[in-house]
Amino acid sequence: MTIDETAERVIPLPPEQVADYAVDWRNDPEWTQGIRESALTREADTGGFGVGAEVTRTAYFLGKRIDYVLRVAAYEPAGLLDMVSVAGPMAMHVTYTFAPHPRGTLARIRVRGDARGYYRLAAPVMARQVRSSLAKDLRDLERRLIERGGAAEA
Repeated sequence: MTIDETAERVIPLPPEQVADYAVDWRNDPEWTQGIRESALTREADTGGFGVGAEVTRTAYFLGKRIDYVLRVAAYEPAGLLDMVSVAGPMAMHVTYTFAPHPRGTLARIRVRGDARGYYRLAAPVMARQVRSSLAKDLRDLERRLIERGGAAEA
């Protein structure tokens, strides 16, 4: 079963501020549902974070630990982060976009995936959970940024 879920939210801060925090893998456990750990496990060919870099995330879903690796397929600072899974229980494609908006930043997260094995049976539950989690992720992202002293100016 294919999962394709998108959530978006206007965050009252500039795109650079929102994107800088959101794409930093070290912040994943602070605002991304279910992520307990996140680490840069392979640098980009040019060093650091960028196209080709890999981030390993540890999450929990339906009581099971899930370790998966996402490779950066496209990266435009303050605008786009596109990642595809290269290891894990299901094929996954995660896209973050950040666009200027009259009230700040239109932040969008899209998750696409093909569930297989145990997760195929749970796919309908997973789709609902992903949809709910993405909306909460964006609320938590905004809250974290405001708590960190983000001024509501765009």
